[in-house]
Amino acid sequence: MSTIHAIPVGGGILTTSSLPGRNGVYEADIEHLRDLQPSYAISLTTMAEMVAAGAEHIGADFQESGTRWEHLPILDYGVPDEAFMREWPRVSQTARQALTGKGRVVVHCKGGCGRSGMVALRLMIESGIAPDDALAQLRAIHPQAVETDEQMEWAMSAPRAPAQFVRHED
Repeated sequence: MSTIHAIPVGGGILTTSSLPGRNGVYEADIEHLRDLQPSYAISLTTMAEMVAAGAEHIGADFQESGTRWEHLPILDYGVPDEAFMREWPRVSQTARQALTGKGRVVVHCKGGCGRSGMVALRLMIESGIAPDDALAQLRAIHPQAVETDEQMEWAMSAPRAPAQFVRHED
């Protein structure tokens, strides 16, 4: 079963995970993720990776359970390309709104480390968490999150939310 790493962000829960089916049990893995009742799921794997894992219907499977799904593929060990960056402002805003509404957001890549860690870290920073604090919190629950220098650079270059929009926990 896929390992899920969860961290509180903005009143909600941000999770990273590997691709359902990566270890050969797609149905069990997707059910495990759907049991979280995420409001939003972001798939960072390529279609070729999904097909190889038997996960080519992951979008429909998430949507059947009421989860909004986005497919923003990034090559393994890679960073966002121009097509990703055109969609990122909208996807980031939707993810952050879900988190501030006490929702759950799932971000997955093939192994659940590099690409998903990079995007989770970026979302944390864009949510108003100081970059070094966000990295420390993320690495405390998932030491392998964010694998390359380029991924770290992209994540850490995130603009921070203005102070009046940062949600503080009581």
